[in-house]
Amino acid sequence: MTIAQYTMIAVFIITFLGLVKYSQVPERVFAITVLVCLVLSFVSVDDILTNAANPGLVTLVLLVLCSFSFERTSILRRLSASVFNGSKVNSMLRLFIGTAFASALMSNTAVVATLINSVKNNQLINAGKLLLPLSYAAILGGTLTLVGTSTNLIVNSLLIKQGVSGFSFFDFTAIGFVALVSCLLIVVIRAKSLPNMEQGQIKMQDYLLEAEVSLSSKLIAKSVEENGLRNLDALFLVEIVRQGRLISPVTPEETLQARDKLIFSGDISKILTLQQFDGLTLFAQQDDLLKNNLTEVLIKPDSAITGKTLKKAGFRARFDAAVVAVRREGCALSGKLGDIVLQSGDFLVLAVGQDFASRTNLSKNFFILSGHQAVNMLSGWRDHGTVWGFIAAIFISVVTPVSLLSCLFIYIAALIFSGALTVNEIKRRFPLEIWMMVLGALTLASAIENTGLAVTISQYIEALLDGHSAYLALIGIFIITLLMTELITNSAAAALTFPIAYNIALGLGVDPIPFVMAVAFAASGSFISPYGYQTNIMVYNAGNYQLTDFIKFGLPVSIVYSVTVLLMIPLVFPF
Repeated sequence: MTIAQYTMIAVFIITFLGLVKYSQVPERVFAITVLVCLVLSFVSVDDILTNAANPGLVTLVLLVLCSFSFERTSILRRLSASVFNGSKVNSMLRLFIGTAFASALMSNTAVVATLINSVKNNQLINAGKLLLPLSYAAILGGTLTLVGTSTNLIVNSLLIKQGVSGFSFFDFTAIGFVALVSCLLIVVIRAKSLPNMEQGQIKMQDYLLEAEVSLSSKLIAKSVEENGLRNLDALFLVEIVRQGRLISPVTPEETLQARDKLIFSGDISKILTLQQFDGLTLFAQQDDLLKNNLTEVLIKPDSAITGKTLKKAGFRARFDAAVVAVRREGCALSGKLGDIVLQSGDFLVLAVGQDFASRTNLSKNFFILSGHQAVNMLSGWRDHGTVWGFIAAIFISVVTPVSLLSCLFIYIAALIFSGALTVNEIKRRFPLEIWMMVLGALTLASAIENTGLAVTISQYIEALLDGHSAYLALIGIFIITLLMTELITNSAAAALTFPIAYNIALGLGVDPIPFVMAVAFAASGSFISPYGYQTNIMVYNAGNYQLTDFIKFGLPVSIVYSVTVLLMIPLVFPF
């Protein structure tokens, strides 16, 4: 081996150790690796630029951008609302299966984020029995398709770099489906072993929001549960005001009538979710001021509106603002927002007009606390167009010669043209971290090839495993990737082990695809550690789990997953 090759091995090892120590910022570790490889002349500027425009990487970035619109459609809200009814077993199956198949087409992080509050607020099954399995179902669902998880797309990017055409949309489906069924069976059977989540841990924000059922609404004559209003994401229907009569608590069987005032409590950033219901008009929407930016204020003791209701205070004319929600510390508010008598110390969330900031009476009446960004949910034709447009893009890429990359470019353009996605949102949320990390992985692979280390590895493996089964090498790659996933996150593990797996296959003179599949599925198999996958971290915090809960519950799932995948890969993709 040459000095350059030994140096390259050192760079690889240091990169791995850096990812272990700084697992929260893998993009920075890979960025430093790129610079080191450039300084050592292991790669050229042309190599880096070529990798930056890798079709697989661009596809990954476009899918992330698409998810910004897709996660704001009503599809996840509808899934969330339809889960908890009937028996416990049926509800559990609906939750896990729905989560898995939703995760196959969109960001599993967005799926879990949307469902967490519904799971925590449901009264049928203790949330502690569901949150960890929810993460596992999302992980397993992500393995079903090319776009289900960033891991598959990262591996696809690295494969395209090798001059291979890349994976098709359903190449992962057969293996992923068998693994999904096998693991979900274990999850459902063992869910009872998880600790209960104390109900006191479930905290509901006490802001009150109001919406009115219009005369032509499709919600009329249907129950709360039938309309999907029982388990909304971060919003809870606490009361109904009907012809001056207060209905509280609201049962799932309560039938809605025209002119009902629905009083919700919860996260004000989710208020625009209510616009997705036909004929449901928000209190602030009546003043045509409800925009994305919301402002939170605290009423001062000497405010001119103290002791008045919102109606009598002439709030819109006085401040060029409409009240979206009201909160009062130490007191549970009730009834219509317009009839609440305001007091000093009340918190208000306002939808403000253009003249709000210039009003001279603000400092006398309010302490301006902060701005809140409302989640701009899609509704109407934009909602349906975003969902069916994505499905159409996937369908066209599967049944026609048009590539997924081309379909996504057209889909993104359509989203921007329709207003479902804005250029400012793209600028603000561009996945720079993912782009940097994959670029670093591609550049690391280029350096391994340019230094001749790839050929040396393949020759060494060929001599070491001479006369032995390639299947043993496949198992070894799978286990190494699986362990690295628990240590340095799934994406980083896939990026580091791909060059090794690919060159081992070349050294053995077998088809590299089974080894690449082993990397992809092993990198997605984070079931033992809360830190290996983002959805695990989310439910780890939300469910107040302990590390031992992950180990005890996840170890059998990890074993079943590993055995299933290792048996299926050679059957679907022979050596």
